[in-house]
Amino acid sequence: MPDFVQLWVYLSATPLFGLTATLVVYVLAQTLYARLQQAPWANPVLWSVAALAAVLLATGVPYPTYFAGAQFIHFLLGPAVVALAWPLWQRREELRRRWGRLLLAALAGGGVASASAVGLAWALGLPHDVVLSLAPKSVTAPVAMGIADKIGGIPALTAVFAVLTGLVGALSGKYLFAALRIPGTPAGRTARGFALGTASHGIGAARALQVDADAGAYAGLALGLQVVLASLLMPLVFKLL
Repeated sequence: MPDFVQLWVYLSATPLFGLTATLVVYVLAQTLYARLQQAPWANPVLWSVAALAAVLLATGVPYPTYFAGAQFIHFLLGPAVVALAWPLWQRREELRRRWGRLLLAALAGGGVASASAVGLAWALGLPHDVVLSLAPKSVTAPVAMGIADKIGGIPALTAVFAVLTGLVGALSGKYLFAALRIPGTPAGRTARGFALGTASHGIGAARALQVDADAGAYAGLALGLQVVLASLLMPLVFKLL
């Protein structure tokens, strides 16, 4: 027991703790997810976040200490997002034919996602900076934080809203699509993927990739379109308003 305590004190004070904890927790969550036949409520990202938060609270390990190790995984987020371009390259001819409709769908979806969040927050009487922090919630977190800073929101709060939005989309997408009777045909799968990428950014795109390659490709496209459109248009719109 003394040896174990000494080992724990050493690990919890070094970057190795964050890296090891993240990998172990996610592998366990992914294994459970696979055994449950990829049930949406068993999303490994959701349970990894919950488990890691519980571990940090129970052990009293400060978040900066944890992130000192987890940043190695965080760095891989960039290459992972760039890798989403490969499925799109494989479907480039199809995208050339549909680019106008896809751009229109991205504008409509992103506009509704932002306007509905801002409108609901305003109707509930939330503080002005919180309302602005909700506007880019459907854009991937790093970009959403930059947009929030530009329009007067709170970047850290926007990051929380973005992660929650992604998780809600990944958890509820299957049931919502079934309720809307969006078919499981090739056309229906691409529509589902594009919707998930538009509303739930990277977490939704990851879920779509696990279900179907075409859905994942269109989810990645929607994610990229939202990043570009929101970065260009949202600061301009809020400046005018």
